[in-house]
This record gives sequence, structure tokens and C-alpha cells, in this order.
Amino acid sequence: MIDFSRTVAQVILGFSIALSAAAQAPTGASAATKPVDDEASLRSFASIRPIDVHVHVFKTDPAFQNMLERLNLKLLNILVMDDTDPHRKQLQPQIDDALALVRSSRGHVALCTTFDPYKLGSASFSADAIRQIDHDFAQGAVAVKIWKNIGMEIKDSSGQYVMVDDPRFEPIYKDIANHGKTLMAHQAEPDVAWGPPDASDPSWSYYRENPQWYVAKLPGFPSKQRILDARDHVLANNPKLRMVGVHLGSMERDLDNIARHLDKYPNFAIDTAARMEYLMLTPPEKVSAFLIKYQDRVLYGTDLDLDEDANLPDALTEWQSTYARDWKFLATGETFVVEGKQVRGLNLPQPVLQKIFRTNAIHWIPGL
Repeated sequence: MIDFSRTVAQVILGFSIALSAAAQAPTGASAATKPVDDEASLRSFASIRPIDVHVHVFKTDPAFQNMLERLNLKLLNILVMDDTDPHRKQLQPQIDDALALVRSSRGHVALCTTFDPYKLGSASFSADAIRQIDHDFAQGAVAVKIWKNIGMEIKDSSGQYVMVDDPRFEPIYKDIANHGKTLMAHQAEPDVAWGPPDASDPSWSYYRENPQWYVAKLPGFPSKQRILDARDHVLANNPKLRMVGVHLGSMERDLDNIARHLDKYPNFAIDTAARMEYLMLTPPEKVSAFLIKYQDRVLYGTDLDLDEDANLPDALTEWQSTYARDWKFLATGETFVVEGKQVRGLNLPQPVLQKIFRTNAIHWIPGL
């Protein structure tokens, strides 16, 4: 692991940030004498010059740019191909829009590109995908995304689900490694996607809104373990390939399993995107011990998005409230409520916070 400086100058921010009602008025006392409000949390968050390694932005807007500058925030904007989402059905328009955002962001946004797995049946699939991602690398892309439709949607000519260790993907992984880039891997989903329904699960609302990814009743659907085994096969076969298993590596309820993977695969790290609530629901002593032990292997991400038709004031409130909430959880000892559940902050040491919120991203995703 590269030895990065752990001291970052405090940045004075003279701004007032709109607070969402759900995120206001923490209910418990912090390690200090009074609760930490969202504005104070955001000032502390900004002082560390954070990097969010997992967002999906389809809109360029001066108010959004202003938020990035006020928070000293850098984003990794991730592209995916998804034939169930109108924003993600075509790849080249996504790339063009993403590069325009990178150019207008004054250094606050970097690009994670992808390739089109729906073209897997083409005889020139691997060569075409490599040609496209190499062109994106030349335009400044720093990483490549593979998404859950590999393993959970796309089938081969015989009707079998295509796994991420399909030999047709192997030349792509080799090319990414040869360029010194990083693979951002989203394989499988939270356990609840396989059923049974569970309204208490942090991800359940996603499947109510996106029932195409609730697979419990699909006949012949692969198990979650089979999908993750294919991911692990890629890790074993490509020891020079840096892989970030996004969403806690889809092992969101099992820190011990994540730890075994981090021990076994030195080329593997995880991000926290859209899974922070699973950490909040785990005993804090266990989460704290895990994050301290594996402080070099965890990257901060949110999975926040900004669609073209987004209501910008609402979106900005959601983004800022998420950052304030996550900072309180990781950086303070405060007790607060998230979606009706009482959560106690971990109060992690400053050097650990520096790694999770910034320097791990720089190490695992060179170019950020």
C-alpha cells in the first residue's frame, strides 16, 4: 500500500446547506457535549477532501457543480448498460455525456466507463469491447464497470446465464490490467433479492420499485453463491487486476466473509455504495474492528444518482444529507436515527477516516 499523507489542511466553508427533514435533529449525544448537526458534519466531511467512488450522474448543472466545490468533493461517475433503464440502454451517448461532465467539472469528476455485454454473441465482441474501452482510457477514463446483468440477466445461445468468468470476458480483464486500470465489479445482489420478502431489509424498497431484479420466483435462476464464485474465479485468474467489489462485494450481511476474501485476494477491495445501512445495523464494535483491520481495503461510495429529469433542489438535499449521515456514522460517536432505527457512530480514528474517504480511492483507482 502506498504511504499517503494523512494530514489534510482544514478548509473553511462559508455556506449554509439545506437539510432534509429526515436527517435533522439527531436523537442522541455524541462524544462531544452536543449532537453534531448536518452542517457541521459536512464541514468536517469537506475538510478531508473526500472522494465518492460510486455515483451515476446524467445531468450537468451549475448548482451541482457548486455543491462539489463547496464540499471539496471528487466523484467517480460510473456507466452501466441496462436494457431496463431508458438512461442506460445506449452506451455511446452515456460516454459522450459523461466526458462532457468531466470536462466541465474543473477536476471534480472522473469517469468509469463500461462496455456493452449485450453484444456478447458477436464474433468480434472481445476485440470491439477492448477497442472501445481503450479509446475511453485515452480520453481519461480511470476504471471499467461490470454490472449485475452479467450473472443475473444475460443468457447465452443455449439459454444459460452468462457468468463473469466466461472466457469471452478474459481478454477484457487482461487489457484493463495491462493499462493499470481498475475493474469496478457489481456481481449479485443483497440476499433479499433471492427472497423471502423482508420489509426490514435496507434494500427491500429497491426491489419493490425494480421488481425485475427480484429473482426469488424465477425458475432455474442461479444462486447468489454461484454468481460470487464466478467473480472469485476472475480474481484468482487475474492476480494483476485490481478489482473493487462494489456494494460491500455483495456480501453485505457477512463481514467475516468479506474479511476472508480480503485475506485471500490481495487484488480485491470493496466499496460501501448503497450498503452503509447494513453496516449501521451490524453491532458497532464488530464494524469498527473490521474497518480498522482492513482500513486499506475499503473505499467510500454512495450510489447516489442525478438523472436528466431530476428535481435539482431535492437531489442536492438527498446528496448532502447522505454525506452528512455517513460522516456522522463513521466519524462521530453520536447516536442518531436512520429510517426509524437508532444507530451509534463508530468514531473511527482520523487516519482511518482519511483512508476510507480519500486515499484508498487514490491507491485502488489510479488517476483519481
